[in-house]
Amino acid sequence: MRVTLATHGGLAAPVLAGLPPDVVDTHALPESAAAELSRLVAAAVPAAAAAGGDPEPRRRAPDAMSYSITVEEGGHSSVLVQSDTDMSPEFAALLRWLKEHAARE
Repeated sequence: MRVTLATHGGLAAPVLAGLPPDVVDTHALPESAAAELSRLVAAAVPAAAAAGGDPEPRRRAPDAMSYSITVEEGGHSSVLVQSDTDMSPEFAALLRWLKEHAARE
């Protein structure tokens, strides 16, 4: 599994615009870390889908960051998108893990 994190917007937008996304490939991880990443992705995918269907209007914040997490596995790709103002706890846990373990491409 290959997981890519792209960050957009916020006060750091000019700095982030020129940086490549963060990437984690489970083949390059120890078995325990790969299992943890798989567990976090499995929890975040349904939570992100549920958050996307929420009819409640989201709070707007002009300096909020948004995050795109692309999960590629077995020839399939899923993209999870959330922001600082509407992030599920599961997405936040995955985001924290990726920031700690990712390597820039």
